Amino acid sequence: MLSKKTKYGLKALTFLATQKGRQPVQISEIAKQENISQKFLESILLTLRKTGILGSKKGKGGGYYLIKDPKDIPMTTVMRVLEGPIAMVPCVSLNFYEKCDDCPDEANCSVHILMLKVRDSTLEVFKNNTLADLVS
Repeated sequence: MLSKKTKYGLKALTFLATQKGRQPVQISEIAKQENISQKFLESILLTLRKTGILGSKKGKGGGYYLIKDPKDIPMTTVMRVLEGPIAMVPCVSLNFYEKCDDCPDEANCSVHILMLKVRDSTLEVFKNNTLADLVS
């Protein structure tokens, strides 16, 4: 299930992508427009800033803004930043692989085989969608 952090992060990014000229938007405005707790949103936007998706400006006229064009922000990046590994189990993760303690043979493990298919399908959707696709 998608975490609230990721859901709210996607809503905030979509809101910022609709702003003309990539002008900074205050957290309070995003929180109000998207019905998100301002305190929770602050931590989400900080994570997105630290990973280079958002920029921020302090002072009068300050706030958060997209650093890149929405078409250059793939959902794979956003999902990994906010949600963590895309794979549902560590033994099929591309970036966070770990062997399962209870599995003697991944090649013949029914869970592993199924989760590879789920991971690949999910990755296909995320790879083929950018932030721009969420606003158009």
